[in-house]
Amino acid sequence: MKLSFVRLVLGPLQNNVYLLGDEDTKNAVVIDPSFDSEQVITEANRQGWILRQVWLTHAHFDHVVGVDTIRNAYDSPLPVGMHKDTYAWTKAMSASKPLGLPVLVLPEPELYFSHGQLLPLMPGGQNGVVEVRETPGHNPGSVIIFCPALEVCFCGDVIFRESIGRTDLPGGDYAQLISSIREQVFSLPESTTLLPGHGPQSSVGYERQFNPYLA
Repeated sequence: MKLSFVRLVLGPLQNNVYLLGDEDTKNAVVIDPSFDSEQVITEANRQGWILRQVWLTHAHFDHVVGVDTIRNAYDSPLPVGMHKDTYAWTKAMSASKPLGLPVLVLPEPELYFSHGQLLPLMPGGQNGVVEVRETPGHNPGSVIIFCPALEVCFCGDVIFRESIGRTDLPGGDYAQLISSIREQVFSLPESTTLLPGHGPQSSVGYERQFNPYLA
């Protein structure tokens, strides 16, 4: 197995959308498909990868708006994975429409994430290549996805370079987010590269030392 990832910066909010693929099997997944998701399919084809799944770190609209486009671009809809609290939040928010915020109703996932779960690139596969860690606080059901082989962690909007995710949106909880980061992000090896949902990458060691919210 030879894993690698690609980052695409897409849409008006400059979302980082990630492809994680295996150069040997050509199986790949997309993490948090955003706007302009046709570019994700184009990039996967350019890499010679076959998209097998869609993984969501959380449910804010800018991280899921491309789900249907990618899911339905293939003969059989791609399975979607997310935390059960993520799916429940989207259903609750779509019913109440708080503050006029855009909320997309997601398809019921084929895969519910759980803490410590090991995920393969191919649905039903035996070899887990990433570990799911529950990190609520920014959004109910938020998770990070750690890939030990590459020493990278796909963080969604949990933590950014010298910053953290917002907690002023429905379902946000500042104390819970700080606890999630300290317990789940900072317990990763210090050399782990952090790949956030927006902005530049960082590392566990750098954020331990320089993130003003976590001093």
